[in-house]
Amino acid sequence: MKKTKRMISSIYDTLNASDSDELEGIYKNWAKNYEHDVINLAGYVGHLITSELLLSYLTKDKAKVLDAGCGTGLVGEFLFNNNFKNVEGVDFSKEMLSIASNKKVYQSLKLVDLTKKLDYKDCVFDAVICAGTFTCGHVGPEALRELVRITKKGGYICFTVRKQEWEAAPYEKVIQSLEDSMSWFEVERHTSNYNTQEGISCQLCLFQVT
Repeated sequence: MKKTKRMISSIYDTLNASDSDELEGIYKNWAKNYEHDVINLAGYVGHLITSELLLSYLTKDKAKVLDAGCGTGLVGEFLFNNNFKNVEGVDFSKEMLSIASNKKVYQSLKLVDLTKKLDYKDCVFDAVICAGTFTCGHVGPEALRELVRITKKGGYICFTVRKQEWEAAPYEKVIQSLEDSMSWFEVERHTSNYNTQEGISCQLCLFQVT
């Protein structure tokens, strides 16, 4: 991916990491400054748009929610402040999880690789939210199948996909195959702001498991 004038260096590095080890090292060094950089410099709003969309449908505040790719806990904070406190978080970066833990907004936090089979039984969560994780060099569309598996029937899956990642990977194919198998159906999907200072959009998606 080409670096644009408005793309901050740390974001560029994560999007172009050669493997998961390199990506983990970037987040290890970036964790303390992550929120300042993505919110204040890049104008990131992914955590806000996903949370607001999910909560417009998820009415029971005791719902069990998984924050998949929780990072430093931006989504967890939003949910907690809106009285959704039965939230678990998973991420692949110890350093990001450490910052999320200090916020005390999660029931539990686990070190998890979302590109692999998840250590959860079927139909565990009332909702899964995944903001800023389906992006270049991070997690691809096949991970959606696991998110469907661990979500209860009638539950929601809300996620963003960065524009370049949506165009480069077969998201539409995987989404359609899940619809064809009657695993879920689309509730909402549209283009939305993502990194506003960078001028980057995303696909904002909400599906309901059947």
